[in-house]
Amino acid sequence: MLTKAQPIGPQDTVFDPSVGHSGRVHFVGLDLAWGQRKPTGVAAIDDAGRLVYAGSATDDASIRAALAPYTEGACLVAIDAPLIVTNPTGQRPAERELNADFGRFQAGAHPSNTGKPEFADVPRGARIASALDLDMDPYSTAARRAIEVYPHPATVALFRLGRTLKYKAKPGRGVAQLRAELLRLMEHIEALAQTDPPLRTADSPDWAKLRDMAENAERKSDLRLVEDPVDAVMCAYVAMYAVRRPSDVTVYGDGETGYIVTPTLPSDLVPAPPEPTPGAIHDAIATYAERRPSLTRSTGRYLSEVMGLLDDAGINYLSVTARTKTVASFAAKADRTVEGRRLYTDPLSEITDQIGLRVITYLRDDVAAVANLLGEEMRLLDDRDMGVETASEGRWGYASRHLLVAVEGEQQPASVQVRTILQHAWAEFEHDIRYKGSVPEEDAPDLNRRFTLAAGLLELADREFSAIRERLRSTVPSERAPQTTSDPRIPTPVLATYLGNRFPDAGWSRTEHYAWIAGLLLELGIDSVDGVDAILSRVDTTAVNDAMGYRYPAGAVRRLDDVLLAVFGTQYLQLDGNNDRIALLESRFQRLNGTFG
Repeated sequence: MLTKAQPIGPQDTVFDPSVGHSGRVHFVGLDLAWGQRKPTGVAAIDDAGRLVYAGSATDDASIRAALAPYTEGACLVAIDAPLIVTNPTGQRPAERELNADFGRFQAGAHPSNTGKPEFADVPRGARIASALDLDMDPYSTAARRAIEVYPHPATVALFRLGRTLKYKAKPGRGVAQLRAELLRLMEHIEALAQTDPPLRTADSPDWAKLRDMAENAERKSDLRLVEDPVDAVMCAYVAMYAVRRPSDVTVYGDGETGYIVTPTLPSDLVPAPPEPTPGAIHDAIATYAERRPSLTRSTGRYLSEVMGLLDDAGINYLSVTARTKTVASFAAKADRTVEGRRLYTDPLSEITDQIGLRVITYLRDDVAAVANLLGEEMRLLDDRDMGVETASEGRWGYASRHLLVAVEGEQQPASVQVRTILQHAWAEFEHDIRYKGSVPEEDAPDLNRRFTLAAGLLELADREFSAIRERLRSTVPSERAPQTTSDPRIPTPVLATYLGNRFPDAGWSRTEHYAWIAGLLLELGIDSVDGVDAILSRVDTTAVNDAMGYRYPAGAVRRLDDVLLAVFGTQYLQLDGNNDRIALLESRFQRLNGTFG
């Protein structure tokens, strides 16, 4: 038995209850209330990491009933309440040791002693564990066990928090702040799906209900209904963590005077410094939590706007994604410090990526095309080429175009990252490795060198891909035997090759856009490139370009689209394939009328 706070080593490994026992294993969490009338949170995770239950109970009988389905077989029940208390006054040794580590993170434990009525006899947690015949020794080899845990230090260690989250109701804390902090905790728990061991809450109806209750809570009492089950989920995860990663867990105290099991405090984690204005960060987080639903709607509008502009311009891209910053992510950024000083004094205005979009292109030239287009068609507030900034320092590394744009009717601007697929692969992998912080310090120099080497190789690959496109643009296509197909439209490869040579200065368009324009050509009775060539030979395409006044490199499909509008006019507007963009085409037609009217 350990007699002092110590990480569990190989010789002290917490027993895996699944070993040597048949049936499924459950990891159970119990956020135990002091009294029989107050709600106790109950949660259960199966051996696959799925959250299978999250709810509440009250008296001991209802708690045992709630636990019964998950404690009949192999289980580890993590209880947030003292199980062993022998000291008549003051703190237990376990609390004193834990507080020495976690007190500076505001995650210290309250003193437990037999002088308090709730511990004068057998503690409630021990009574429940005994009633369920659970062994309370943290190093037991029994199949069914119980351990004491404490969610606050667990959240600090697992989520690398500079201080505990303030979701517990106390004087001076309003509903908005409590709701924001509770949502932060829930988002951190949801992010455990990507960690080891993973916790899967996405398919849990109980979790979805708790999420909805938290987001719509208007009173502190509403939040308390959520708080206890969420704490229980945290306890259940600590139980699973202790089994799956025993070397990353510390036991404070011992089995005679009492103990607390918690994930080990990271050695490099430091407490958050005091706020420049007391409460300012918490107030900003609370305000952001209230704003987030409207920001989510704004995010959808920005996504639609950007995709519409790219598709209308005919610019080739792989994907466009958008996200609204989570409350947890906003809070972590708002609380960020460098050398002990806070980065943000007014997070709501200074954090500009509350709405974020990412455009992934195939080639570097298309990154510039996308940036130019968005800069012209939206209100450009900032434009940073991170690749150029990195190169100016004489090194390889992160490369991406960062734009800050705004549109009429939206108060919040959007941060748009534009990068090639290779730049994206490097950035995502590098971020994932560094964020997880799993690389030993002694390996960091070699890791940095390898990331730099990879960045240089990918930049060369990006250049080669661009050179390949330029080569294809300047090459006259060879004659190919016609392919048999049931589709009467001009085949996409044939049309793409023809347009690439007909408009050598145009960018490539998305693959599906060639098929789409081929459908419009078929509606006009054109089913071959000879037919397309005949149409293009009838019109001055340079004049079309001048009339349209492109402020960006229009894609090949967009160029053909405008030529067809100039040649066929109203007939083109009335095609079935254009029903969803009549207003857009009419606007373009007005520009063409001065030249071709």
